[in-house]
Amino acid sequence: MTSSSFKKPTISVVGAGLAGSECALQLAELGYSVVLYEMRGVKSTPAHKTSKFAEIVCSNSFGSMSDGSAPHQLKWEAERLGSFILKAAHQAYVPAGQALAVDREIFAGLVTEKIRNNPLIEVRNEVITSLSQLPRPTVIATGPLTDEVLAADLQAHFGNDFCYFFDAISPIVDADSINMDVAWMADRYDKGTPDYINCPLDKDQYNLLIQEITAAKKIAPKDFETTKFFEGCMPIEVMVDRGPQTLRFGPMKPVGLRHPSTGREPWAVVQLRKENREGTAYNMVGFQTRMAYGEQTRVFRMIPGLENAEFLKLGSIHRNLYINSPEKLNRDLSSKQDSLLHFAGQITGVEGYFESTCIGLLTARFLDQKLRGQAVSYPPRESALGSLLEAITNPEKAKHFQPTNINFGLLPALPEKIRDKSEKKMRQISISRSSIDQWLKATPLTPAGISEHSKAPLEEGIL
Repeated sequence: MTSSSFKKPTISVVGAGLAGSECALQLAELGYSVVLYEMRGVKSTPAHKTSKFAEIVCSNSFGSMSDGSAPHQLKWEAERLGSFILKAAHQAYVPAGQALAVDREIFAGLVTEKIRNNPLIEVRNEVITSLSQLPRPTVIATGPLTDEVLAADLQAHFGNDFCYFFDAISPIVDADSINMDVAWMADRYDKGTPDYINCPLDKDQYNLLIQEITAAKKIAPKDFETTKFFEGCMPIEVMVDRGPQTLRFGPMKPVGLRHPSTGREPWAVVQLRKENREGTAYNMVGFQTRMAYGEQTRVFRMIPGLENAEFLKLGSIHRNLYINSPEKLNRDLSSKQDSLLHFAGQITGVEGYFESTCIGLLTARFLDQKLRGQAVSYPPRESALGSLLEAITNPEKAKHFQPTNINFGLLPALPEKIRDKSEKKMRQISISRSSIDQWLKATPLTPAGISEHSKAPLEEGIL
């Protein structure tokens, strides 16, 4: 089919989260008319607070921007492909050491404005309850908080082996209520800028905190015991159940954080990260929880520096959903039962905000190539994008499939053995970047509007 004879159909995208927003914007950039369905504004979810698009709820971080990390490599590749969400994230950036953190309200406002001002995107605030409501082609990007009625229809479409897991949210603290006579500002190993508030605990304080977390009353959904947790937002009490020292080697690890008055690392540290650009609110990093609200206030005020903490938002838990994608979806992220029904985002089994975004970006490219009658061009296996796609579509993973984020374990083994870990990672990154550059040169589709300047490598921090 030649480009001159190709008549672009209108594409339905359901869900205006990160993946749906990225997918809709990419499709519009490619010249398609898009009908974007979003139920918020008509019906909310257990986690969302607004009706803005791309609202993020669990954390305000898009992951590491440290050169040499897998999350940074994923961003490097997504920028090459012209990610709109990544551009908005940099515009809404708040300092967070080596992480790409955003002001949630500014970020969601930027994405919402971008979509509403796009003449090729029609927004419909409707609750989609059935796949039969939607003309094909369609992209389902409803995320892990898919409406229960639509989830039931998806289950009927795919069969009974749909997967569920639980997700938890961290508390947010009023910055003025944090005792800075006890806490101090620093980033781990003094890398980047001192953007984190650090609350130190000695051994006795840590042991007492663990004891109270264990004893605190918890909120548990009915099928809690038989359902998996989302590894990226694991409740602290579940981590404690794995062993009393687990938090010291997880979100409370003190490594690289020396107290300014002693010059020594505390026994444990609770870190708080800016929630907004003004720095009036801070997120308790890694402190997702299912404790009852009253217990959260009591227990978390035991942390030195948070004795008088005012909680702007307490932690909570909600059930999420994802598809067993290796069994139910084709490599191009379409249903094996309906080739023009595509899926994008966390519902496909990726873990993490930016991973979800990238799947939305890829789905738009795959769908465009399919509609043009072209062979779908997949990102190379050596790349972060290709490895992430492999992780959620390889049929061999269907039996024990679980959501995953980007990590070096997903990338293929190196042809040579390298003992030094840093050298090994940089070698993997070098191969990834080379493979993506070659792929983009060979791929017939490149979204319009991506300038040579925008293809420059990402640097740490804001662009």
